[in-house]
Amino acid sequence: MSSVGKVELSAMGKFYGTVEALRNIELTIKAGEYCCLLGPSGCGKSTAVRMISGHEEVSSGDILLDGRNITDAPPAKRKTALMFQNYALFPHLSCVDNVAFSLKIAGESKTSRRSQAMELLELVHMADYAEALPDQLSGGQQQRVALARALITKPSVILLDEPLSALDPFLRVQMRKELRNIQKELDMTFIHVTHSQEEAFALADKVVVMSKGTIQQVGTPRQIFETPNTPFVASFIGGHNLFSANFEALPKEEKYMVNLESATTCRCGALPHLKASGTYGFSVRADRIRFGVKGDADADMVVPATVTLAEYQGGHVIVHCKSSAGEIIQINIPDYKYFALQPDPGHEVLLGWDCRDMNIFPHT
Repeated sequence: MSSVGKVELSAMGKFYGTVEALRNIELTIKAGEYCCLLGPSGCGKSTAVRMISGHEEVSSGDILLDGRNITDAPPAKRKTALMFQNYALFPHLSCVDNVAFSLKIAGESKTSRRSQAMELLELVHMADYAEALPDQLSGGQQQRVALARALITKPSVILLDEPLSALDPFLRVQMRKELRNIQKELDMTFIHVTHSQEEAFALADKVVVMSKGTIQQVGTPRQIFETPNTPFVASFIGGHNLFSANFEALPKEEKYMVNLESATTCRCGALPHLKASGTYGFSVRADRIRFGVKGDADADMVVPATVTLAEYQGGHVIVHCKSSAGEIIQINIPDYKYFALQPDPGHEVLLGWDCRDMNIFPHT
């Protein structure tokens, strides 16, 4: 792991007039970590990286880079580089001159700056296009040049604001592989803004889920997906169904009676965040819900439901069902199992899951 590039945000906040864009952001990103800020449009993730880069003023709190307070430092003195969403390449300059531009401003000789620029174009597989102009390149090629330009000042942190959003789906997958490989090869800190859960999970060591200017959850992709800690996180990352049930403590059995309106009553053992009797919200992953036309006797909870829609996704089928209580429940079923049953819309089915697959939300 790199020894430089540790970013610390302490009580960081941002106001635009009376509008609060970020509230009391506390976050530490380790040196050499690939961190994705994930959330819907308007949640404050782009504002956060622009504040780290110095392109937005900080209303409150502090930003530290390797222990150095850079809150009020100008962008050029921060040892960060921001890769803009639209790449912002100079249209009249060749690729090599675009990459070398900041070194030209710094007064380096033409031979030195072009040599360094060519090394970085090699790194991003664009050396063959060194003399091409930006409008002669595809979107993916322009992105590679923009990344090389960001790297040439030898920053401690690379900031990427929705860098893949303008690319087609196939190229997006290819480019995220390249971004990850380059980040690992350089052992640098990358902070990447995205609204795509798939993109964040594929790239990140650390995922920061944001909503309405606040951090909802921080964790590895696996932690975020397996144990979302709020209904918002579970809903935004997808693949989860949301429920609410009454849990009644049975002290003699060291278990809880679970009463869900649409399901059979069952008993469950201790679960994280389940501390006493009461009503708790919880989520169940769509791939953990079993599906059958005759029921599943092995399931702890069974919900009668009606199929409303099926979406073929290749290796699996997403089946949408509606319970008798009106809950919309999504199930991911392997394609072979779905086509063996082929439940049409209107078909009555039984859905089941085990108590251990209930992710209880903490009471707040």
